[in-house]
Amino acid sequence: MQVTVTIPDELAAQAQARGLSVEAYVESLFEEAARRLLSPRRPRTPEQIDAFFKGMAEGAQPLPLLPTESFTRESFYRDRN
Repeated sequence: MQVTVTIPDELAAQAQARGLSVEAYVESLFEEAARRLLSPRRPRTPEQIDAFFKGMAEGAQPLPLLPTESFTRESFYRDRN
């Protein structure tokens, strides 16, 4: 596989600061990204899950209170017989 890339000056400077060639530096970036993608993630704690959903709900409009009958199969498919 051959990849053609125009190397920005900043990337070349970062490679040089680490004492690496641009090729070796880019390879290390790919390896690091792959490790992060493939590494197993620890399960979230109940507190983390709760905080996530509270964050999602912040600023959301409250849902209207509806009777249980509103959630029957028939209520969703009224136009289909």
